[in-house]
Amino acid sequence: MNPKTPPIKPVFPLLIGMIAISFAPILVRYSGAPVSVQGLYRMLFTVLLMLPFGTRQLRNLPSISRKDWILLVLAGFFLALHFLLWMESLNYTSIASSTIILALEPVFVMIGAYFLFKDRIGKLALIGLIVALIGAICVGSGDMSLSRKAFQGDLLSLLGTLAVVVNMLIAKRILERVSSYLYSLIVFAIAAVCFAGYNALAGYNMLDYPSKEWGIFLLLAIVPTVFGHMIFNWLLQYVKPTTISISVFAEPVGASLLGMVLFQEMISSFQLLGGVFIIVGLLLYMRSERSVKPTVVVAEAA
Repeated sequence: MNPKTPPIKPVFPLLIGMIAISFAPILVRYSGAPVSVQGLYRMLFTVLLMLPFGTRQLRNLPSISRKDWILLVLAGFFLALHFLLWMESLNYTSIASSTIILALEPVFVMIGAYFLFKDRIGKLALIGLIVALIGAICVGSGDMSLSRKAFQGDLLSLLGTLAVVVNMLIAKRILERVSSYLYSLIVFAIAAVCFAGYNALAGYNMLDYPSKEWGIFLLLAIVPTVFGHMIFNWLLQYVKPTTISISVFAEPVGASLLGMVLFQEMISSFQLLGGVFIIVGLLLYMRSERSVKPTVVVAEAA
């Protein structure tokens, strides 16, 4: 089967998504609400924003098979788990430390895609991945701490990273049969339900918040979700999962710079050098992707 051809060059929406996700940790830090409440309204507002733009696609819901519904539920659960764990990590460790661990995502995705989809990675792409990873380590190394609290935050970020890897691998499998719009709408709605259930069990207040918090909830839906995760979901129809996941290497750069300006979390010249490595690694990887088109894998029935 021939790979799909995107209507525009993937590099442009990829760049938009990379910039958008850099604002996620900043918005989380500004909010005083529990992260599970932030996650609930981030997902709920995203669904509400999406609904007017794809009403015609809703008629395709009955055509989704039972097996695909199971995958959609799993994808929504792991997305909610990712947000819960990673957003909570920002309460324990620095923005740079949390986002650097999130930048390990492409390594796990590459391993998973190799076993599940038989994706291969060329030498140039592998070099780019290694260079970007070295840069990401440089960005976060100056802010790493050996304290118990920071270790808890790092562990939460790592577990959140593993959760989003599972979500992305499920997405790659199901987007062969379900449109990116329906996939995003359903998965975000399921994630919202998961958050609502978690908040109810934890006894968290879900309604009584000042206008500032509601503004942050809305921005979390618009910026890192609509212009971040939704764009990445759409791109999964045309590129490899590793191409999407490698974009998280840009998040430690953008988030660390924003954290420096807004929260006085200073970064060193060594970390800035790491940013250069990340950009070079991304360019090398994207160059390799232009020469090797992704293979569309049709999932077989179990």
